[in-house]
Amino acid sequence: MTTRSALELARASYRDIALYAVDRTPCAIDLSDNTNLWGVPPAAARAVHEAASATLTRYPALYAADLKGALAAYAGVDRAEIVTGCGSDDVLDSALRAFAEPGERVAHPNPSFAMVPIFARMNGLEAVGVPLTASYDFDADAFIATGARIIYLCAPNNPTGTLASRAAIERVIERAPGVVILDEAYAEFMGDGFLAAAPSCGNLLVTRTLSKAFGLAGLRIGYATGHRDLVAEVEKSRGPYKVNAIAERAATAALREDMDWVRARIAEARTNRDRLRDALIAAGLAPLPSAANFVLVPVPNAGAVARRMREAGVAVRPFEALPAIGDALRITVGPWPLLERALRALEDARRCA
Repeated sequence: MTTRSALELARASYRDIALYAVDRTPCAIDLSDNTNLWGVPPAAARAVHEAASATLTRYPALYAADLKGALAAYAGVDRAEIVTGCGSDDVLDSALRAFAEPGERVAHPNPSFAMVPIFARMNGLEAVGVPLTASYDFDADAFIATGARIIYLCAPNNPTGTLASRAAIERVIERAPGVVILDEAYAEFMGDGFLAAAPSCGNLLVTRTLSKAFGLAGLRIGYATGHRDLVAEVEKSRGPYKVNAIAERAATAALREDMDWVRARIAEARTNRDRLRDALIAAGLAPLPSAANFVLVPVPNAGAVARRMREAGVAVRPFEALPAIGDALRITVGPWPLLERALRALEDARRCA
């Protein structure tokens, strides 16, 4: 019997898409993925521990109604103006399917969240990168000029940590020919954002996550706010049962019972972020200004430096040849003793580079 190769059976547009692959070798101190390094909200941990067996044996709620209620109260919007997903990247992927036909364009900052152009290609869309300005702002007119059906913005931006001006974001929203997706995964560390305002803008979807400030990355809870007609389209694209029952219980408990705990961790992260930037500057480096829970610092030979740091027990995320930045390391902010060890490991690794 003649068989065809697997590559012959795959979609042609998928063949050169690589799996998302970063070095996840276990490390004593992992400062590579921007999660909450202070632990889990206590109420969320209790909710997981006390979950009944039926929570595991039955399907979860179709569209996470309890979680939507807690998120709506947190965001200051109506429940019908919330859509949830398995992480905010699930919401992003679903939104691309919902609002653009194959062959249409998705404009995104360059550099920014690396999965966006991949999601675009997976959905048969053309990804168009738009460089940041010299001050790391969004070039609103350049985004508008792409004519993209979807404009993706990230504020604070990942991996730079920088915060675009509100004026630039508002101009894009006002002039965009289609939908604007504003990724605010790190917004808790900057203060205000567009979360509550999104439903009043007919073309704006604001995505957020509980993976960062809330310390629930392992449960994969993402969500977005927007006009109810907009989020309904994302909900159709996403499908049912995308938030597992244990995750919904834990996230709902954290939102309703542990906001004081979350806010305290956010405050400490912001303090340590600024302290880390000062220490990097004192070491002769030039870290970018950050409004997130991480700091990006340009470092020559970042890949080699990161490998040496990992060998010393500290994992950071290396980036090579970022547009207008070059090689750099992204360092997650955590409790200060962890950052002290990271600073020592970085100093030693640079000396050997």
